[in-house]
Amino acid sequence: MTALAEVVELVGADVAGKLRFDADEANRETVLEVAPVLRSALGDDNRRATILTAPPFELPPEYPPALTLDSKDTADVAEKIEEFKANHGQKPSVVSVKDIALFAGGGDIDTARRELAAACVAASGVDEDVVPLETACAPGRLTGKIALVTGGARGFGLGIAEELAANGATVVLADLDVDGAAAAAETLSKKAGRTAAFALKVDISDEDSVRSMFEKIVLAVGGLDLLVANAGVLKAGPVVDFDKKDWDFVTKINYSGYFLCVKHAAAVMARQNAAGGPWTDIVQVNSKSGLVGSKRNAAYAGSKFGTIGLTQSFALELIEHQIKVNSVCPGNFFDGPLWSNPENGLFVQYLRSGKVPGAKNVEDVKKYYENMIPMGRGCFPADVAKAIMYCVEQAYETGQAIPVTGGQVMLN
Repeated sequence: MTALAEVVELVGADVAGKLRFDADEANRETVLEVAPVLRSALGDDNRRATILTAPPFELPPEYPPALTLDSKDTADVAEKIEEFKANHGQKPSVVSVKDIALFAGGGDIDTARRELAAACVAASGVDEDVVPLETACAPGRLTGKIALVTGGARGFGLGIAEELAANGATVVLADLDVDGAAAAAETLSKKAGRTAAFALKVDISDEDSVRSMFEKIVLAVGGLDLLVANAGVLKAGPVVDFDKKDWDFVTKINYSGYFLCVKHAAAVMARQNAAGGPWTDIVQVNSKSGLVGSKRNAAYAGSKFGTIGLTQSFALELIEHQIKVNSVCPGNFFDGPLWSNPENGLFVQYLRSGKVPGAKNVEDVKKYYENMIPMGRGCFPADVAKAIMYCVEQAYETGQAIPVTGGQVMLN
């Protein structure tokens, strides 16, 4: 559903029917260029705005929160907003670009939607009480931030997304299983009592799919504050029997997929960061297998070792764009589908491959791994989410690989 369709549902067809549209839809290329800049220009040093976009329609000249621009003015839209603030004592909540698009900004999706609805009401002449009451941004460590979690439909990714949403973020759940991601996003929003999440389909091994995902994020909310590169796969087995196609599959997702997500996330972040505001973050969900070798698991461990090298290299390059890049390296999430799926989970794979000497069943394999952890339990999504939020809040750290292993792996 488009932003305008959502507002029509919110304020009613009678309001929408009285709007005078300059075009049938917003100009896509201009939105992709301008919306990230508006996120920073309409925000402040601590928090960016969420930006909703609609087809351009005529606003009354006396509508106080609106800044109206010609298309030629979009190149210096940040300066125009500062001029508006100097003249009116506050920044606009709506920026209308004639014949191009109308942008509404707020602290999160719901407050931005209210501003767009208010603009619709003002343009239609309908009584102002049609506009719903303003909702406050959800409080938390990530209030107002837009976070993308790849592989977010289930398992570790969904668990991380739940923690980020509980701490005030708006979370994009990206997954090949878009139906599962959409159901999870609906559940997160109901639990939060706000629009806390939405879903997008992506194949992180396909550049066109990754590019399209980031464009859709910009079109939906204006940009991005945090990329959690979580999606990954694992194929285990002894090296002498390991199929090349399985090796390529793991490398394509875990290594090249991380590169593609960083490439396109960084382009969006750099554009919005150039207009001001806080630093943005890329956090890769790596593994303890990226810190120490893993027997009969070379494809996975190799991809994770390699992506720590990518994290360090990306960190050095992207620091000039105010983007921090870090990895977190979880221990084993025994309760998630990666380990516990009865058909192809790691417990089953490791049992079949003979990775655990003497193991006769899945319970033997699980007990073997639990006994390796000094803290006596597997890793939970909440443990990893806390490490991710640390990366966001720590202003003086980039290029790191942080263990979250219950003491199983300790850095030298």
